[in-house]
Amino acid sequence: MISPDTIRTAIGVIGNGTALVLFLSPVPTFISIWKKGSVEQYSPVPYVVTLLNCMMWVLYGLPLVHPHSMLVITINGTGMAIELIYVTLFLLYSTGATRRKVLLLLAAEFAFVAAVAALVLNLAHTHERRSMIVGILCVVLCTGMYAAPLSVMKMVIQTKSVEYMPLFLSLASLANGICWTTYALIRFDVYITIPNGLGVLLATVQLILYTIYYKSTQQIIEARKRKADQVAMTEIVVDGKASNHADHY
Repeated sequence: MISPDTIRTAIGVIGNGTALVLFLSPVPTFISIWKKGSVEQYSPVPYVVTLLNCMMWVLYGLPLVHPHSMLVITINGTGMAIELIYVTLFLLYSTGATRRKVLLLLAAEFAFVAAVAALVLNLAHTHERRSMIVGILCVVLCTGMYAAPLSVMKMVIQTKSVEYMPLFLSLASLANGICWTTYALIRFDVYITIPNGLGVLLATVQLILYTIYYKSTQQIIEARKRKADQVAMTEIVVDGKASNHADHY
């Protein structure tokens, strides 16, 4: 008979896979940013928050804090590297106040994680206490990671367009939340259960919004395309008249 620990490990491995998909899901967004040379209306908040979340979970999974958590370390270490790439690209293709905001947030994040690590490792002398302190912080930050798209969801409702709420990111969030909630429930870990359970709820809401506003999004995009075509035709006509006028003289 398969033991609960074996099942939990298998689900954790699957969770690593879904989390990797989650981390890689913004790739099309950043390809678009790279091609256009601008971040447009995309928000840096989800990527900055996710980076902080990954750093804190790596701290949580360290043997000195919460032993036997290698799967937590591997996926969040990978996530750190990926999110750093995203944030770097965001810095390259943003300007002014947006760039300064991202730089300040990065500096604050690194200082915060360093301070937490130093205080916990020096002042808390048992694994239980260290796990509790870092775990509570991880719950707050992981909840923030899943809640970060709330600003995008607000914009979706206001504009009736899901153009700036990537579908793949919502799907990956849902799959990842389900896997890690299941993982945490097998050998109950409240610090992993709470944020991932909330992640399932928020991802579901995002998918509902996508379903509601998908049709209106296509109509908005088509209207924008028609307007652009009309402007282009007007410019051609104006240029043609100007050319004929010049030839007349």
